[in-house]
Amino acid sequence: WFHASKPGRARTSTTRSKSFRGASNSEQKRSPDELAPGRASKLAMAPAVSALAKYKLVFLGDQAVGKTAIITRFMYDKFDATYQATIGIDFLSKTMYLEDRTVRLQLWDTAGQERFRSLIPSYIRDSSVAVIVYDVTDTQSFLHTSKWIDEVNTARGKDVLIVLVGNKTDLVDQRQVPTDEGEAKAKEHGALFMETSAKAGFNIKVLPTSFI
Repeated sequence: WFHASKPGRARTSTTRSKSFRGASNSEQKRSPDELAPGRASKLAMAPAVSALAKYKLVFLGDQAVGKTAIITRFMYDKFDATYQATIGIDFLSKTMYLEDRTVRLQLWDTAGQERFRSLIPSYIRDSSVAVIVYDVTDTQSFLHTSKWIDEVNTARGKDVLIVLVGNKTDLVDQRQVPTDEGEAKAKEHGALFMETSAKAGFNIKVLPTSFI
């Protein structure tokens, strides 16, 4: 699957807001064309900035695939085994001090339940990156990634980088979706691909930093 080279040590600071149920925000982008052909050269088309480069990441996928767990592990290096469904939209921000620049990641955690679907397009519309998550132990969640990809393409066309993420790789004995199927779907849609485990912390740190 996609292997991102880790940037040097990055100092970070974080902020968090309350859950949202409507409204929107905006930002920009850069990336490896060979892994995501046709997509807007990974965020490289963004204008030069002298202050703080901002990237809006919207996390999409079915309920209980681990979107919140991935974000929580990235933000706080914690994993909570107690499942709590996201209500509406949750927003978190993290400033990263890289070796050559400072960037701010805006992470939008969306609810997977059908009753919140009408809120999501407005958050996709001005996103830099759409992270579409499925559960490798749940075939249906993988099949449903096609409709999430279609929703992103409808709202943003080719102006957004899509990252397809297979989560819960720690549940080895329960895996239903082979890695090569995830890679094939990502290639079909011109997306990046990687697998993660929010519980074990596998590939979590490189996920949001693989395209900046």
